[in-house]
Amino acid sequence: MKRAAALCLALLAPALLGATKPVLVPDVSQRSIQIVYSFTGAELLLFGAIVYPGGRMPDRPADIAVVVKGPVEPIRVREKQKVAGIWVNADSASFRSAPAFYAVAASRPLDQLVDERTAAIYELGIRNLQLSPADADTPDKANRFESGLVDLRQRRDLYVEQPGAVRITDGVLYRARIRIPARVPVGTYTAETFLIQDGRVIAAAVRDINIQKSGFEEYIARAAADHGFIYGLLAVALSVGLGWAAGALFRRF
Repeated sequence: MKRAAALCLALLAPALLGATKPVLVPDVSQRSIQIVYSFTGAELLLFGAIVYPGGRMPDRPADIAVVVKGPVEPIRVREKQKVAGIWVNADSASFRSAPAFYAVAASRPLDQLVDERTAAIYELGIRNLQLSPADADTPDKANRFESGLVDLRQRRDLYVEQPGAVRITDGVLYRARIRIPARVPVGTYTAETFLIQDGRVIAAAVRDINIQKSGFEEYIARAAADHGFIYGLLAVALSVGLGWAAGALFRRF
């Protein structure tokens, strides 16, 4: 893979060197990740090169931030409340565009690379995610539920920040590793690379990553999607059967 990337960079070099702005040539170690019964997660290697105009590096090398996120989906967050010793659903709030997974790695802490406005524009950092509250009555309620959602996904390793995790070699080659946990949903993810200098994003590039189920897991997922009613009946029947079998076994012994 490294040899192919080097060959591609060599072929593109004449055109890239004629550019007036820096250009990113990014890639990822896996464009497709298959989820099977033994899937325990995956580690993505994001790597590439920075091509400067005329091949001349600036006096102060730029920084790199990489973001892996997706799929974006609407979600309803419910707040639990203890009533008479029982936990029940209390208040709730909806968000229009919450990524199921978000990880950012950078060559330095993000607050040293960009100001708050730039971080918000490019959604650099977990606290800068644009979750778009849909039905929160007040800003305080929206902030409370947003904090709850972020905290929940951070504890599940679905929202991650890795300052200093991007390594830049000779000012032009970069690499970073991002862990994909086992519980990520299927869908299309994006791997975005940002070249940052003097607090500004001066170049960006994106690659798509597909995470999908295969084998028996894919069959079950398709059955649930295409024949939801039958799948539900079979699931209930299986649960009842297992419960009856367990009860019979305990009565016998």
